[in-house]
Amino acid sequence: MAGYHRDLGDGSRRHRHRFDDLRALMACASPRRSGDELAGIAADSDERRVAARMALADLPLKTFLNEALVPYETDEVTRLIIDRHDAEAFRPVAHMTVGQFRDWLLSYEADGAALAALAPGLTPEMAAAVSKLMRNHDLVCAAAKCSVVTRFRTTIGLPGRLSSRLQPNHPTDDPTGIAASTLDGLLYGIGDAVVGINPATDNVPACIALLEMLDAVRTRFDLPIQSCVLAHVTTTIQAIERGAPVDLVFQSIAGTEKANAGFGVSLSLLAEAQEAAKALKRGTVGDNVMYFETGQGSALSADAHFGVDQQTVEARAYAVARAFDPLLVNTVVGFIGPEYLYDAKQITRAGLEDHFCAKLLGVPMGCDVCYTNHAEADQDDMDVLMTMLATAGVNFLIAVPGADDVMLNYQSLSYHDVLGLRHLLKRPPAPEFEAWLDKAGWLDGQRRLPPWPGGSDVVAALLASAAA
Repeated sequence: MAGYHRDLGDGSRRHRHRFDDLRALMACASPRRSGDELAGIAADSDERRVAARMALADLPLKTFLNEALVPYETDEVTRLIIDRHDAEAFRPVAHMTVGQFRDWLLSYEADGAALAALAPGLTPEMAAAVSKLMRNHDLVCAAAKCSVVTRFRTTIGLPGRLSSRLQPNHPTDDPTGIAASTLDGLLYGIGDAVVGINPATDNVPACIALLEMLDAVRTRFDLPIQSCVLAHVTTTIQAIERGAPVDLVFQSIAGTEKANAGFGVSLSLLAEAQEAAKALKRGTVGDNVMYFETGQGSALSADAHFGVDQQTVEARAYAVARAFDPLLVNTVVGFIGPEYLYDAKQITRAGLEDHFCAKLLGVPMGCDVCYTNHAEADQDDMDVLMTMLATAGVNFLIAVPGADDVMLNYQSLSYHDVLGLRHLLKRPPAPEFEAWLDKAGWLDGQRRLPPWPGGSDVVAALLASAAA
């Protein structure tokens, strides 16, 4: 019989569920998601969803090496996944079904070293499949065992630490407003992952002006940070050609060639950007120069999902990311809107899935814990997700002034949210940044950042600089 099937019930109540192909099986096994319902590929009942999960649990992992969800011949992301698959790394789990793999991931045997060695042998589809069989708690426990460490001027992803992106966006890209928001974040100890600005206008002169302003702040105070203006990759390449102080190259990416084309990028273009940024040799402790952003629903919104469920397409984007050894990757989990993740339940689940799948594949994942104003979610829901992600060992979280991004018009985390998590879970920032805070006299006897380090000479200098 073509496709896959699963019988439920017994006797006269026996019901056979058929799934035409692997794409249908994966889509129906997904937790309920408004994006998959919008695409018309979701299970139409909880019974069918359970049947799909039972069939998926019995599926050999190696099936994903033989049945491509997006055709190899027409999609460069699929070719990347298959051509770079490490068969030797896959060998320890090659005999397993998806269900057996799930049980192994939660076992003592699957420790950090074993998972790191396994990562090159896993495809995104395998990671997505096993995540569909896991509870939220399972996703937290398994991800917490994965450590993916990257370096530029700070070392990010070390066990027991929590880094942060300082996001000082401004609706008109006003340098004074951005500088004030940056100062505000630094006073909370935010920014060790990156000070990253989403520009209101994507053009080369504006990008260079912001880069030069951030670099001037960094050099004046000898800050161990990296900056990034999140312009299109082609804008950043042009800025590099004009001598701009570029630390990281940013780009939004997706899980199919067609979706990436919608972003105006290809694998060859990303390779060109990586080479250009590495040639600048601006890193002090490492040379991870790429910063990628992803989000469930991006391929569907571009009509480039090819009938694949949005969580699996999202996981495929992580294969693109890991090919370029990025410093940072983050999922903007609730940013695309309720059409794709309807409410807090779906946003929370998606955030945990994204983090787990990325870490399992060896990708340094962070998260923008966020929602749009028309989603069925609020800040209490974001408190739950940020705490779960921090417990799961997320590499970094994004924070904006007052949790309200006035340029992108969505809700995220505030600076004090991240600081509170660090104190609660005893997870300091990157070691280089922590050492800077200590040298500046900002840390108390318990290595905590006090509510207001107002006596520090560095604070006074920062305030004077902002006023000027």
